[in-house]
Parts: sequence; C-alpha cells; structure tokens
Amino acid sequence: MGALGTAAMARMDDRLPWFRALSAEDRSWVGLVAQAGIAAFVEWFQHADEKRPTPSIEFFGTAPRELKRVISLQQTVDIIRAVVEVVETQTDQLAAPGGEDQLQQAMLRYTRDVAFAAAHVYAREAEARGSWDSRLEALIVDALVRGEVDDGLHSWAAALGWTSSPVVVIAGRAPEGDPRAVIDGLREKGRRIGMDLLAGVQADRLIVIVGGAEGVEEAARPVVARFGEGPIVIGPEVPDLHAAARSASAALAGLKASSGWPDAPRPVHAEDLLAERALDGDDDARRQLVENVYLPLAGTPLLDTLATYLEQGTSLEATARLLFVHPNTVRYRLKKITELTGYQPTEGRSAFTLQVGLILGRLSESAVTWRALT
Repeated sequence: MGALGTAAMARMDDRLPWFRALSAEDRSWVGLVAQAGIAAFVEWFQHADEKRPTPSIEFFGTAPRELKRVISLQQTVDIIRAVVEVVETQTDQLAAPGGEDQLQQAMLRYTRDVAFAAAHVYAREAEARGSWDSRLEALIVDALVRGEVDDGLHSWAAALGWTSSPVVVIAGRAPEGDPRAVIDGLREKGRRIGMDLLAGVQADRLIVIVGGAEGVEEAARPVVARFGEGPIVIGPEVPDLHAAARSASAALAGLKASSGWPDAPRPVHAEDLLAERALDGDDDARRQLVENVYLPLAGTPLLDTLATYLEQGTSLEATARLLFVHPNTVRYRLKKITELTGYQPTEGRSAFTLQVGLILGRLSESAVTWRALT
C-alpha cells in the first residue's frame, strides 16, 4: 500500500499542474488521503462480493477540513483517477492468479461509488456555504441601511470575496416572486459582468450594492431591469464599502421622497431629489442644500438677486426693476449663481431646488439667531 501511495503521488506530480502548485504541506495531506483511500479499498475488497458494504469516504477525514477549500471536486476526481491508473498498471502483481478481472471490476465499482459520495459531500458543503453567504449578505445590507458600519462589515464582505471600489447603492421596489431568486439572479449577473453585487430585499424594497463600476451610470445599467415597477434611486458614488452607508441613506431617502416628483426619470439620482428629500425631512438633504445653495451666495448681491428673481416668477425685467439694475446685470448674476451652486435659475427643476435651498438657509440662520437670543 505504501508503494502504491508513492506511485500515485508521482503520477499526480507528473500529470496534474494544480497538484504541483500546492504547498508542500497540502501535497503531503493529499498523499496521506491517497494512501488512506488505498487502505480503505483493500479493507473493503477483503469482503466477499455479497458482503461488501457501500464504500464510504471517511478516509477523506485524514486531511484537515481546510483542504476542502483548497481542493475542488474536479481535483478530487483527478486524485481518484490517478490512484485508479496506478492500481490498473499493477493489476498483474496485485491480483491473485486468475483474479485480475475481478480486481479491476471491484476497483471500478469502488472508485465510482467514492466519486459519487465525494460529489454528495461537496454539494452539501456548497449548499451550506450558500446559506452562510446569504446570511452574511443580508447582514451587510442591513448594516449599511442602518448606518452601523464597523470593522466587522469588512470582514463579512471579505468572506464573500468583495474587493471592489468605488461603490454605489441603488434602491427601488422589489419585484414579485421569491426574493432569494431575485438576489441569486443579481449575484449571477454581477459575476458575468465582472462587478461585485450584494443585494437584499427588505419588505417591499430591493437594495443593490454595486462595486467596481466605472461610474454611476455603469453601475445602474445592468441591474435596473431586476427591480419591480416604480421609481429607482441611485445613491452617490463613494470610495469604498465602509462609506456605502452614505450612499444607501441617500438612495433610500430619495426612494421615500420620490412620490413628490412623479415625472422623475427611471432611474433617478438621489442628488436630483434633494428638494423632495429636504421637504420630506431628510436632514442630510437639508444640510447639503444649505451648503450648496445658500452659503455660497450669502453676504453677496447674488442672494438678493436670486430671491427677487424667484419671487417675480423668474421674470428678468421685473427683477431688474426691483433691484434698480440693468437686465444684463441680472443675467450676469444668474450665470454666477449657476457657476457657484450648479443649479440654473432659469430652468424649472433647478429653480425649485434653489427656492427650497434659499428657504432652508434662511431658516437655519433664523434658528442660529434665536438660539443666540435665548
């Protein structure tokens, strides 16, 4: 049996490149498994045909459990095949006179049953691994939704093979049907397009975390069709998974406030829903509007120009008359407002967002003054 084990190791080293790439420790464990398998076959063969039990694969327990993560099912079959070939080449020396055919038939039956048993073990391991991965995925999505991000999040993601950045979170309505099938389909889609995807269904919401996309639009394109009817909101791009809670918060707040803009595109960026989010009570959106709209204009003639322009129904001439300036001056100031805030006062949606930002800025200043007085 020792000689057969040595011969099997030599054949694997000669025929199997993946075996040569293993560490010395792992090759040693594989050799022990091969020898244990041969020993198990000898013990099994000692029984008469009618008394031989169903072959087991308990000999695989010779190696540590970690070896199953190194050796795939296909490679396990390669090991079995190598041992069979070694035994077949020495059938004449191993079998009793006239028993060569009996030995070969027994070996074929034994290795067939061992291969089936090994496939069953790997299938059971894969199923258990899949259930564990699903739980980890659900934990990651839930942590990001709650904003509870710590070092454990990265450990969970690493266990799922997550290595991608930047990250974008997309939220929308979940489609009808089995949520697990929806999530499995998204994960398979991610593997095909070379991006990391994590997903979770919470109540009627589908939340998808996309990593490794070159831009927000590319992140959304492959997953939009997986959502149910209704609005789909894309959170801002963030550098890594640790910062993805911010993208998730914006996407979910946008989804909640999306009914305020029935004609919004599908998908729509959370940034384009800042006004609706602010009116719906999203503190992050309110703070962002004050910082992006009010503060850049505060203390300058641009603020009065914007307020007057909006109050006069975006009439250039009426604004110029009330401010006692030339219409070209108003045009120049409106252009500067666009440059400073990113919003164009002459465009309907932008004007609405500017109006909300202006009101929020005034309210924040009023609140500061009131606190100072009291």
